[in-house]
Amino acid sequence: MKEEIQKQLNTTRRNQILDAAARVFAQKGFHPTTTRDIAKEAGIAEGTIYNYFESKAALLLGIFDRMSETARQDVDFLKITPGDIRTFLRVYFRQPLMALKSDNFELFRVIVSEIMVNQELRALYYHKILEPTLSISETIFQQWIDQQVIKPVNLKLTMRAISGMIMGLIVEYVMGDETLETRWEELPDFLADLILDGIKE
Repeated sequence: MKEEIQKQLNTTRRNQILDAAARVFAQKGFHPTTTRDIAKEAGIAEGTIYNYFESKAALLLGIFDRMSETARQDVDFLKITPGDIRTFLRVYFRQPLMALKSDNFELFRVIVSEIMVNQELRALYYHKILEPTLSISETIFQQWIDQQVIKPVNLKLTMRAISGMIMGLIVEYVMGDETLETRWEELPDFLADLILDGIKE
């Protein structure tokens, strides 16, 4: 019981720090923000942050990971009929695209710009978020190939092409593309249909 209470307290404090970091990063950007700024926003001592996060980069990654986790909680892949690849793809696309709604686009702008120049954050992002996501996707697609639901494809390239398409659309949105801003909600269904049906008559 005591361990469970401590675990809940740790989760609450971790989220308190992430909430504060998200607000400050979105307002000031990554580089100008200090852990002192984040601690002040969270109402805690600066040293407390390092009990939960080893660096400012780890904090930024934690924010992104939590955004992804929130989106994953809204997705129940078990409710999808086995072999219903169209529904699976729609849900699969909805997860990352809808995680960025509201103020999260501003945060993503900070995250992407920092990933481009910060080797530590880039490595953390790849190994803790991108690589596991690609691995899970490859496993699911391999099952479909084995069941002859889809034709044999180069899984590694296929999943990276799909991942790159998602990332590219997010970057285009962040850059201010008006079509994406007004039709973002349509993208999961549109992408699933595009991949499965193509554009050829």
